[in-house]
Amino acid sequence: MWRDRASLPLLIAIQCISMGAMEMSGPFWPLRIQALLGPQQAQYLAALSALVYAGPMLAAMLLTPLWGRLGDRTGHKPMVLRALLALALCQLLAALVLDPWLLVLIRVLQGALAGFIAAAQAYAIACCATGQRGQVLARLQAATAVGSLAGPVLGGWLMDVAGFATLCTAAAVICLLCTLTACCLPADRPHPRTSRAQPQARLPSGWLGGVLTIIVLVQAAKMMPQPFFALYVAEILQAPGWLIGASYAASAATLALSAPLWGKLFDRWEPARTLRVVEGVTWLCALTLALTALADDWFGFIASRLLWGVWQGALLPVAYALIVNTVPGSRQGFALGLGNSAAKGGALLGALLGAAGMGLAGLASGFWLVALTYALAALGIRLIRNSSQLPDSPALYANTKKMI
Repeated sequence: MWRDRASLPLLIAIQCISMGAMEMSGPFWPLRIQALLGPQQAQYLAALSALVYAGPMLAAMLLTPLWGRLGDRTGHKPMVLRALLALALCQLLAALVLDPWLLVLIRVLQGALAGFIAAAQAYAIACCATGQRGQVLARLQAATAVGSLAGPVLGGWLMDVAGFATLCTAAAVICLLCTLTACCLPADRPHPRTSRAQPQARLPSGWLGGVLTIIVLVQAAKMMPQPFFALYVAEILQAPGWLIGASYAASAATLALSAPLWGKLFDRWEPARTLRVVEGVTWLCALTLALTALADDWFGFIASRLLWGVWQGALLPVAYALIVNTVPGSRQGFALGLGNSAAKGGALLGALLGAAGMGLAGLASGFWLVALTYALAALGIRLIRNSSQLPDSPALYANTKKMI
């Protein structure tokens, strides 16, 4: 149980607002790089525009598990505060620098030092009752989705009226205010260190590896449309700009609504049953993306996007819940860090696959390729289910002697 009933809503609000602040600048990094490069160095625009997104993801993939391990030893509240301060500092530096290469370096530094989502997840799990973990993680995922919806809208307005530097300064101030607010959260207790004579609780490597692979697969499929989405809606559906934005936001809106409901449902089930349902939901994603590819008008397209968001609420948050329900309590921060690294890796893979598919098969085939990727992911989940040793109950890990 949470020590203070107001703490969980406060953490969710902090996650929503801070992630919204980060997304304020999300769409505009290439524009800033273009402005800083000028016409004399325009040949570097494509490379830097790719690095400004890929760099922080790669840095976070490598270092987020290490921050999670440190949180296991010191408590996760300090990691939440550290991550928020890092976000504030990096946004402030981004507002000040005038060198495009240095701007990319600051973004990489942000990915290396932040890791806020994993820290917030680990802190929430440390403070909640065992039977509520799925719900809590789903609510945090919904908060991230809401922030991702609102942030670019506010960022676009600030970009128009005040420019990129003011946008980043505003994001820094918001993150600093979130840091001060997070100081009011109750401290969580770190797990006691084991002595050299006492072996440290081991992670269930086979099972954990399977869940991490699932995260990579479903995130790759989810991120595949990113490179071609706006072009597809504009050229294939002949949609105006407002419809591009509305259709893009549709899946995030239903994800935010459905994720807590899925989390509450999955909290009642054993991991083996949960994984069967996750496989079924992945097949439903493949079917839904096929409907998206068949849609020839904006109504059918948005309807398929809304349905896709419902299924999305049962994938990544549930995978995180599978991790925390089946690993030792003293290693949950590290395991969640691995989960977030897997999500970053899947996102990178999906973006690369989407761009390659658009180049090789053409724009009109984009969503068919996403549907195929989901089908392959579902087959991969089936293989993992058949080959991994599934724990029968979270209680299996109550005693380290029962761990593999």
